[in-house]
Amino acid sequence: MIRISSEPMEPYSLLISNIIKEQEVIIGPVALEQAQKIDGLEISSLSSIKILGKPKEVIAKLVDQYVKLFGRASIEVCKEAVRATVPEIPKELLPDILL
Repeated sequence: MIRISSEPMEPYSLLISNIIKEQEVIIGPVALEQAQKIDGLEISSLSSIKILGKPKEVIAKLVDQYVKLFGRASIEVCKEAVRATVPEIPKELLPDILL
């Protein structure tokens, strides 16, 4: 199990934070509420995110959660967050849905 601390914020934690922020612009506080339901994520705030498990799988679960609730347009919102975070994360370490 991989444990990524958010101090300083690791690239995966930063990516998750950016995804949630982008979703919040559209759906408001529900974005954070949904992220907090994801198995493998511990989120006390957008600056305190811990990933428990494989980051690629946890990020995929987060994106899938938004898609289930808000449709495929959520994927594009998540991709915007990726563009702001990658080059720090190699593409092969991202879920296919975000490429």
